[in-house]
Amino acid sequence: MIRLATAADLPAVAAIYDAILTQEENGTVYTNWQRGKYPTLETARQVLEAGTLYVGEEDGAVWGAVNLNGIQLPEYDLIPWKIPAVPEQVAVIHTLCIHPAMSGRGYARKMVAFCEEEARRQGKTAIRLDTWEGNLPANHLYPALGYTFAGATEFFFQGF
Repeated sequence: MIRLATAADLPAVAAIYDAILTQEENGTVYTNWQRGKYPTLETARQVLEAGTLYVGEEDGAVWGAVNLNGIQLPEYDLIPWKIPAVPEQVAVIHTLCIHPAMSGRGYARKMVAFCEEEARRQGKTAIRLDTWEGNLPANHLYPALGYTFAGATEFFFQGF
């Protein structure tokens, strides 16, 4: 099940961030995240307070999280999006992550499908996202789900 997060989910979401960062410190790096800078427990708390943090849960265990909102970073203006839309029509997928121990089970696909349905429910007509060029799993997943590469730009956020 995927649902709106509650305050009780924050430790589990932070644990997913930590598990991903630990895995990357010990092997292949897929994100450009930085421990202590982004994402953090405070990141999750802010998104929870904004009402846009969703978690995937099975048998009481949180396996993934996503921030689904309409916030487009200023750098998005530099991208030649293939589907034009005014800001109010756009849903943006941010920080979609699956606990490394749960990867390979189709949870990321389920999370994207949920985001698509939730965006439709909210009356959005386009979904946008960004992913780091080195994020091979995401760069494989999104095209497999029908998303197309719109362009590249350098992002400056979260202090790095």
